Amino acid sequence: MPSYCIRTATSEDVDGARAVMLDTVYHVFGTGYVPRWHADIVDPEAFYLTSPRHTLLVAVDDADQVVATAALDSRGPAHPPNPRWLADRFPSGETAQLRRVYVRPEHRRRGLARRMVGELMAFAKADGGYEAVYLHTNPESPGATELWQELGEVVCDERREVTGGGNGVVHYEIPWN
Repeated sequence: MPSYCIRTATSEDVDGARAVMLDTVYHVFGTGYVPRWHADIVDPEAFYLTSPRHTLLVAVDDADQVVATAALDSRGPAHPPNPRWLADRFPSGETAQLRRVYVRPEHRRRGLARRMVGELMAFAKADGGYEAVYLHTNPESPGATELWQELGEVVCDERREVTGGGNGVVHYEIPWN
């Protein structure tokens, strides 16, 4: 079993992180790259490495290859496409949004996502300006629903609560304690 190092991404990690993210949206979600949803994937450095309130974590294996990503930024869910009440509940600037918690399939079930989320939560607490932690997930992502249901609570399941199923995602709030 390989050992892993979780660290804050640097410019040198960006290409590896981008590869994990793109592989996930193409091969796991089947959506491919959608500019309005995935602009941060093309330029993770601008989205996550330049603001002191944002971060990108990577997990690297023994060969120093990026095998997992997890990010946090201060953008709440936008309306549209999300329901207005959701955007109001989790306003930008006050909401730490967890993003791109992706683990390559051959490295799953080893606790990487959970460890990375723990580090993101510590980052959000240290910031001192966040009032809530929010994320949305594709319920078809292997292991995602189980992880988020253990760590948080569903605030909106678009498949059941939004006319026409919305974008089919599930929105969560992660408690601070």
